[in-house]
Amino acid sequence: MKIALVSLNQQWEDKEANKKLCLQHLEECKPFGLDLVIFPEMTLTGFSMNAEEIAEIFENSNTISWFAKQAQKFKINMVFGVVLKSNLRAKNHLIFVSKDGKLLVNYAKIHPFSFSGESKFYDGGSEIKFIEFANSILGFTICYDLRFPELFQALSNKSDIIINIANWPKKRVNHWRLLLNARAIENQVFMVGVNRTGIDGNGLEYEKSSLIFDPNGDKINPIFSSDSLDVFNINPFDIKDFRNSFPVKNDRKIELYRSIL
Repeated sequence: MKIALVSLNQQWEDKEANKKLCLQHLEECKPFGLDLVIFPEMTLTGFSMNAEEIAEIFENSNTISWFAKQAQKFKINMVFGVVLKSNLRAKNHLIFVSKDGKLLVNYAKIHPFSFSGESKFYDGGSEIKFIEFANSILGFTICYDLRFPELFQALSNKSDIIINIANWPKKRVNHWRLLLNARAIENQVFMVGVNRTGIDGNGLEYEKSSLIFDPNGDKINPIFSSDSLDVFNINPFDIKDFRNSFPVKNDRKIELYRSIL
């Protein structure tokens, strides 16, 4: 499976400028025959608490329709982030659209980042989401979700690959790398982390740190790398072999965990 991770230098709350950047990266992706391209959290705005301004109504979301058109145009499946609202407050979403423009996954971030005030402006989701894709099963998370291992144990019961899209600042980027590594090891899955670059509207700095760890916790080297784009080739069948050779999940004590958590 060929996957491209786009470490987008997001322009603050400027959807049109970020569309242009995304198009540039999609053009760069053309030669690789990709199965999937993944963009960071809140792709066209950056991690903004200005929910009233940036949120879109799900049924007529310009961001979703735009990415769906690009997926059809470039014939690539895509994962991206967008803020959506319905009758309640806004939520921080991850969307998966197929290469024929169909919306296949709509995941709402379960753990808003209260330390930054996200929980004041966004409600958390309450459902985990999966999709069967390219002979594997993908699970989905967003940024701060990464700090809650219970979620990943649940996802890894089905998933071979777990994706996390993020706006994770440079000052805590070591946590980002360590937690992605730990989630891969303890769940015996491929962990895919896609982070932004640049400086956001709050003055927070980000560094290129999008990466993939295999089920043994080893960092995978990209087959192509540029300033903002990394392309990887992974084999989901490696998971089954690894889990069979080292069946950690057989020793989990789920009922005990329920009683003590």
